[in-house]
Amino acid sequence: MRIALVSEHASPLATIGGVDAGGQNVHVAALATALAGRGHEVVVYTRRDAPGLPETVVMAPGVSVEHVSAGPARPIPKDDLPPHMPAFAAHLTRRWTAEPPDVAHAHFWMSGMATLTAAGEAGVPVVQTFHALGTVKRRWQGAADTSPPERIATETDIGRRAAAIVATCSDEVTELRAMGIPDRKVTVVPCGVDLERFHPDGPAAPAGGRPRVLSIGRMVARKGVDTVIRALRRVPDAELVIVGGSPDDEEVGRLRLLVAGYGLAGRVRLVGSVSRGEVPALLRSADVLVTVPWYEPFGIVPVEAMACGVPVIASAVGGHLDTVAGCGLLVPPRRPYALARALNDLLARQGLRERLAAAGVRRARERYGWPRIAAQTESVYQALISGRLDRLAVAEG
Repeated sequence: MRIALVSEHASPLATIGGVDAGGQNVHVAALATALAGRGHEVVVYTRRDAPGLPETVVMAPGVSVEHVSAGPARPIPKDDLPPHMPAFAAHLTRRWTAEPPDVAHAHFWMSGMATLTAAGEAGVPVVQTFHALGTVKRRWQGAADTSPPERIATETDIGRRAAAIVATCSDEVTELRAMGIPDRKVTVVPCGVDLERFHPDGPAAPAGGRPRVLSIGRMVARKGVDTVIRALRRVPDAELVIVGGSPDDEEVGRLRLLVAGYGLAGRVRLVGSVSRGEVPALLRSADVLVTVPWYEPFGIVPVEAMACGVPVIASAVGGHLDTVAGCGLLVPPRRPYALARALNDLLARQGLRERLAAAGVRRARERYGWPRIAAQTESVYQALISGRLDRLAVAEG
């Protein structure tokens, strides 16, 4: 198949850890590569955010990334991108009218806007993955939600117009159902993990004598890193290593003030963004990976930790209910006392850590390898093209 992946703000070539660069970038890059590994030709369309970027970059055998001129060639917060989607759609229309793909897979709601417009002109079937839903964001962030006011209505329209929806977890199916999206259009295909890179056997980053608690993610408030810092006050002797963001990020500044205010400067390190190649060794250096966002559409980092044999404590939300439940510890979001209790219990019980580590490795290998995820995604494409979509089950894995 000729497959178009549309990821308007999340380039598969981006450095991970910025405000708008995280799991979706990793997902699109890995999915494209794995689909190409199954013999497909994949083009990823993403917005040009710097003037010197080439028109096309070969990312991997069978995968090219095309930079689309839509708006100024500079970084723009994703919530400010909707006005530029008509220009993005016009580019796709020109490309697909001349050479239509067999299927187009849009990632995030603004990609869906552009993809459906272009696909309608070219007669290309559209698959949509939201990665995050405006209804969930509004529920948790309230007045602090910076999404455009039309987001929820637009997502509902995209869900109804797209030929198929790939949800990344079972909790998302419930949310889509509440939006009026029929189950027959929805298939759960989780995000994946590179099992050749993320595994227990390999080098570990240097660690001191303290038990190490590790947090990896984008530096935005909803990721709940402040909850981990507050919990650390009640976890004697442990150190916390926070990976992600840059010194100029507003959230990093807020977290530094919190660390200083609690007198934890000697036990907390904010190391900023790191390359993808450094992440496995960082994970192996940890006694526990903690990820406690307020909400989480999937959560790739805990699965990567599981694959490395690192015990996970996660908030009981979204994708964590599929991935971590049964092989890690779940706690309520925004509850530092509950997190502190879980950390103290886990760090005091080596046997429990070993059992959770082994269970996490098994689950990661059984469910989340990218060859398996690519095959499941390919099945959605093939079912859509052949008219058999309603035969696919709405279930993970």
